[in-house]
Amino acid sequence: MNRLLISLLLLLTANIASAQIHEVGVGIGGANYVGDVGSTQIINPTDFSFHAYYRWNRSPRHSYRVSFLQTKISGNDAKSDMGNRKQRGYSFKNDIQQLSVGIEFNFFEFDLHEEKFALTPFLYLGVSGIRYDDLYYKAFEQPIEEDIRLDKVDLVRGKKKNSFAIPFGGGIKIRATPQLNITAEVLANYTNTDNLDGSHPKGDRREYYSFGKNGNDWFFYSGISISYTFGKNPCYCAD
Repeated sequence: MNRLLISLLLLLTANIASAQIHEVGVGIGGANYVGDVGSTQIINPTDFSFHAYYRWNRSPRHSYRVSFLQTKISGNDAKSDMGNRKQRGYSFKNDIQQLSVGIEFNFFEFDLHEEKFALTPFLYLGVSGIRYDDLYYKAFEQPIEEDIRLDKVDLVRGKKKNSFAIPFGGGIKIRATPQLNITAEVLANYTNTDNLDGSHPKGDRREYYSFGKNGNDWFFYSGISISYTFGKNPCYCAD
């Protein structure tokens, strides 16, 4: 996976010297997780996120983007609308770092070397590597009274693990000035793991408590960013 990301990064940056229009930007937003613990509401940003990105505007209708996202995700059964989860009472927090490469398709032409105000909706599709805490629930018996034990579980935080995800979504781009652009977007991330929440760890089943039944985990990012444009005016024509 790491080799694939490096190859894509090299491919996207190989033509920097050709002086197309480039952008660097930073943004903030919120993330939420959907899986086997807590709420199942799809877009419900509750955890703070930060991201930075480089965008290469290959034409007025499409661009390539390399981005890094640092976010927390969490789940709490007490906030679920499912009665069995509320009764269960599990909760977790996890830290995620994500490196993505992808392509954006603009609905309208978005020519950055023009000076007038412009706006366009866009769609995004990419591939990413993610790094997260390996969580698991460990069962134990809690003594209540003599000869009485209550089965409980503890959330244990293990080492960092790597996986990949497919981010996709869309948003709106605004050219506020010839050098500054504003982007608002919502991205869904379908991950290749069912253990962001600790519900499906790998290992000895006598030690690890597994209850993941809803497939791989998702997390969603909703944010706004500002970017600075640089590079000489491009000629958007065939090479």
